[in-house]
Amino acid sequence: MMRLSRDVAGPCLAPGGSVMAVGAFDGLHRGHQALLAQVRERAAALGCVPVVVSFEPLPRAFFSKEPLPRLSSVREKLQGFAAAGMEHALLLRFNTALTAMSAEDFVRRVLVERLAAREVWVGADFRFGHKRAGDVAMLERMGAESGFKACTMPSVLLDDSRVSASRVRMLLAAGEFAGAAHLLGRPFVIEGRVEYGNQLGRTLGFPTANIHLRQRVSPVQGIFAVRVGLGESECSWPGVASLGVRPTVNEVSEPLLETHLFDFDGDLYGRRMAVEFVAKLRDEQKFDSLDALTAQMDHDARSAREILGMNPVLARA
Repeated sequence: MMRLSRDVAGPCLAPGGSVMAVGAFDGLHRGHQALLAQVRERAAALGCVPVVVSFEPLPRAFFSKEPLPRLSSVREKLQGFAAAGMEHALLLRFNTALTAMSAEDFVRRVLVERLAAREVWVGADFRFGHKRAGDVAMLERMGAESGFKACTMPSVLLDDSRVSASRVRMLLAAGEFAGAAHLLGRPFVIEGRVEYGNQLGRTLGFPTANIHLRQRVSPVQGIFAVRVGLGESECSWPGVASLGVRPTVNEVSEPLLETHLFDFDGDLYGRRMAVEFVAKLRDEQKFDSLDALTAQMDHDARSAREILGMNPVLARA
């Protein structure tokens, strides 16, 4: 089982030495996966612990004036680290204190003292430390002085373009889910625990399972054909979902993911659910009445059923 630590200070987490990857790792796309695989292989070759160092909140989100859409939650990111074979994750709190730490101190305190680095793997454009003063050249120089090797991972190219979280976000925002899945190495999914809502959907004939995104900003908004996984099951149950702020009823200020599972009869409250986005049907919009909203929901359900290979006539069964 992967161990998790959050602080810069503390005893050495890998007394026998570590091989590590350092980065934000939002979405754990194919480029990230290649980097973590390299760390796992090198750790095995050197008899060291494979470690990943990451940050929460994401550094770009911390400095951005606008909310940064996220490809994965913290929970999903940690699950991905464990699945990639990392034995320890140092998930540093990205706050004012950490941003004030010099690049030299970051190397000494985190990489050397906390993790006993033998090899440190980063991307070629990696920057770190106060005002992003540290770069790969500094990492190589300090590594030679401190007894570890700094290594850069070549970019992963697909269709002659670099795989990046920014590119994945762009594809998702455009509703190009197949293209995003190609870069991620899997479909885009939002996971969460089903919570109680006001049950308005039930009164309109479309009971929904609701996941509150709270502070997480999604890269997608609108109405979608989806497939749903319950618990540990794969995303196979067909449905239609809305992700937004419900402008017709004006009841939420933070994004809410509402999913109607077709032909489902059961209680989902409190269960974990994964929603895979298959196709975008339309943008979220405000309707003049609940009758107009219900008519559009009928249409959306038929469209989703057709996209998912179901009989659209049964949308209001």
